[in-house]
Amino acid sequence: MIVSKNIISELNAANVILPSAESFDYPEKVIQFGTGVLLRGLPDFIIHQANQAGEFKGRILVVQSTGSGAVESFAKQDNLYTLAINGLDGGEIREEFVLINAISRVCAASSQWEEILKSAENEDMQILISNTTEVGIVASADTVQEMPPSSFPGKVCAYLYRRYKHFNGDSSKGMVILPTELIDNNGKQLKQFVLEAADRSGLEADFLNWLETANDFCDTLVDRIVPGKLNAEQQTKAQQTLGYEDDLMIMAEPYYLWAISCNNERTAHKLSFAEQHASVHLVPSIKNFKEIKLRLLNGTHTFSCAAAIIAGFKTVKEAMEDNTFRRFVSSLTEEIISCMDDPDLNKEELERFARQVLDRFANPFLEHRWESISLNYTTKMRMRNVPLLLKSKERDECPLSSMSLGFAAYVLFMRSKESAGQYIQDAYGSSITLQDDQAGKLYAYSQQGHEGLVKLLEDQDLWGASLMDISGFAEQVQRDKHAIVQNGFLKAFEEK
Repeated sequence: MIVSKNIISELNAANVILPSAESFDYPEKVIQFGTGVLLRGLPDFIIHQANQAGEFKGRILVVQSTGSGAVESFAKQDNLYTLAINGLDGGEIREEFVLINAISRVCAASSQWEEILKSAENEDMQILISNTTEVGIVASADTVQEMPPSSFPGKVCAYLYRRYKHFNGDSSKGMVILPTELIDNNGKQLKQFVLEAADRSGLEADFLNWLETANDFCDTLVDRIVPGKLNAEQQTKAQQTLGYEDDLMIMAEPYYLWAISCNNERTAHKLSFAEQHASVHLVPSIKNFKEIKLRLLNGTHTFSCAAAIIAGFKTVKEAMEDNTFRRFVSSLTEEIISCMDDPDLNKEELERFARQVLDRFANPFLEHRWESISLNYTTKMRMRNVPLLLKSKERDECPLSSMSLGFAAYVLFMRSKESAGQYIQDAYGSSITLQDDQAGKLYAYSQQGHEGLVKLLEDQDLWGASLMDISGFAEQVQRDKHAIVQNGFLKAFEEK
């Protein structure tokens, strides 16, 4: 049988955490642009949990911005879906299912735009959430008079304008706007494009003032791995356990974080779901959360990637099952923390996050391929790790050994072969076409021996600074390269 509201009373609560009956009757307080798995696995889950605790007491109207297929898929299941939470939590395996009922309905912008606009007249509506990918928050030429506007900022502007008109500019009827798109200053950027849409559409100055003063556009950072649909074997096993079919079932790791810039009580009051979650942070600035994620999660991935491929590992999970490689990753996090000496960063918090990184990397339910992580490798190394390397030169001691070893592995991995304008790495058990806009430059340097390494390190166009300024770094990378070539990566690490 397909999951629906009618069968909930028949389900075994020992197998799945079920929603309360009263939570189906909560009013719509949130409009969400996007039906993707990240939204369903993080913000929607958080709101669902708050509802079950009797705190937020609000449901979500979801807008499908393109197409209409999701409308029918959700309606068939009374807008219910199962979240499978699988992974390591404190070093222990965690497997649980949660039946989410936070979504009240799904509407297609292409055919139900007037119905969507009508929801702006709802007294209870307070929050707008989005994930329209990085290309959603962009400049456009559309106007709010279109039905619907073609761009996401245009849609937001039209929605807020309907609310402004219906409530006669009442300043208490503004909304909190929470974009989760992975771009810098996502709230500020969306606000700017919405203001441009209002101006382009010829809307009155009083609306522009209301838009600026009554609404809160917040920068946010989301962090949770949500792979999406279970594979066929996992899906079959899950449905046998649950006793129902669910075509919308998705998987997420146990860890999650949502940091939201919040500078006033008005915003905090509307975001009452945050009170139930230690992993939801209302803070004046999300800068520290971005820094921690960028360095300790993303940076560790980047330092580890080539090392893992050279060691013969295909996936992150596989690499973390090897005790030597796990020690390497743990050593990386320790070294990275030693370079994060910002007084605003709490060391205990950094160490706790580092332990969570080890759990997340070792998640036995995820198949995250190192080859995928190697995309745009040089840009990632520059953005995530070069600032750490530069910080290490202030330590008045030898370069940090695991970081230099990870960088040496990167140099070896980028030592490719050129074929028909592509750069191929086939020296470590598999053939990988490098997807890196600097692959040609790295190839040229690799043909020049040690002189090429020096040129690579001092290339300020690549790194934004000369890595030759780090005392002893070139010599250390050269020694590490030699050790990896002679003994393999794992032995090279053990000997260090």
